[in-house]
Amino acid sequence: MSREPVPKIYVAGHRGMVGSAIVRHLVAQGHPAERILCRTHRELDLTSQADVRAFFAAERPDAVYLAAAHVGGIHANNTYPAEFIYDNLMIEANVIDAAFRAGVKRLLFLGSSCIYPRAVAQPMREEALLTGPLEPTNEPYAIAKIAGIKLCESYNRQYGASHGVDYRSVMPTNLYGPGDNYHPENSHVIPALIRRFHEAKVAGAPSVAIWGSGTPLREFLFVDDMAAASVHVMNLERPMYEAHTQPMLSHINVGCGSDVTIAELARTIARVVGYAGAITFDTARPDGTARKLMDSSRLLSLGWRASVALEDGLARAYADFGMRVAG
Repeated sequence: MSREPVPKIYVAGHRGMVGSAIVRHLVAQGHPAERILCRTHRELDLTSQADVRAFFAAERPDAVYLAAAHVGGIHANNTYPAEFIYDNLMIEANVIDAAFRAGVKRLLFLGSSCIYPRAVAQPMREEALLTGPLEPTNEPYAIAKIAGIKLCESYNRQYGASHGVDYRSVMPTNLYGPGDNYHPENSHVIPALIRRFHEAKVAGAPSVAIWGSGTPLREFLFVDDMAAASVHVMNLERPMYEAHTQPMLSHINVGCGSDVTIAELARTIARVVGYAGAITFDTARPDGTARKLMDSSRLLSLGWRASVALEDGLARAYADFGMRVAG
């Protein structure tokens, strides 16, 4: 009796933090590595329509995880807004359209929590999309991510019944873990604090100053949990997915469901790193938004929840940082 062929899966952005975690998760689940397609930017420029179409026509993947994106911090978003909106729009449009042309039935687009309005009610529900102005500092990136959601929904609406197209979107909260960016100026809060506490420990510094009061609340999700959630959503039976979404409101939030203050986060990272000095707070520096928490009840109702506790995830992130420093 012949077996069904193992699906060929393309992971766009496999070198990024999320893309590499998706590859790890697929392999851990038993998916053969040779049936996972990966291409570096040098091998395939996703902003080139011709190159992307040629790749899909040649490889004919069965499913796609679209984790590729042009990303950066506040400074980069403010300095290069044209590049952020153009590159991300091109990546999404090229990959989603080429996937359709190549007969790909299943695709998962990975977005960002920045799609929600600046003054959105907490926790952030999927229904809040397009209900108010975006945060100005990353509006171009957010607009591109919203466009990615709407591309998936539009292809579903036009080609779902006739071609079996089933393209889905997930919106993660703040992610951290192996493969993160630890650049001293352009990293996010967890990798930045890991680096600062590590350097303070090595230097024997008596204290580390944290920007702001330490009172803002933030939610953090370990990247391997995000990968597991992505695969879970991708593999949901279509009737189940459609029962919990709407044709024009189909994206799903991915978070752990709880948040911590920046002060609590700093103390936990100091403990994980082994830094025993004092932690101070520079209240002359801005705090930013008081709270950013995702409402992940839609995903919870679909049978998934996070499994990695914050301190355990931070220990794994610090181990990854240590290997990078040693390397």
